[in-house]
Amino acid sequence: MDWKEYFDKASGMGFLATANSKGEVDIAVYSRPKVMEDGTLAYGMADRLTHANLASNPHAVYAFNEGGFKGMRLFLEKVKEETAGPLLEKIQAEADRMVGPGIGKLVKFVVYFKVNKHLPLIGG
Repeated sequence: MDWKEYFDKASGMGFLATANSKGEVDIAVYSRPKVMEDGTLAYGMADRLTHANLASNPHAVYAFNEGGFKGMRLFLEKVKEETAGPLLEKIQAEADRMVGPGIGKLVKFVVYFKVNKHLPLIGG
């Protein structure tokens, strides 16, 4: 699937679910990902529970709801992260503009994932 095309056209709300090595689950609201040239997805993250969970368990699920029962579930695996660079700066600036002034400084990481599997939001 062409994720860049999908996320450029789709509107909605996303949620990223992670679990630590003990299987304790967390879910958080996350904006749509940045789609890289190689097809990996990148998310800006604060130094909070979602990021901590990924340190011990690289697997996550991103659920994107386009409204009603339409959307996608993406089964992800962390492949790398960055703590500096132009993409982090871009995400920080977007967070300040879209969420509120000062929010961008909370974003400390860009975490990259490969998509292992995708299913519709309902069924599949």
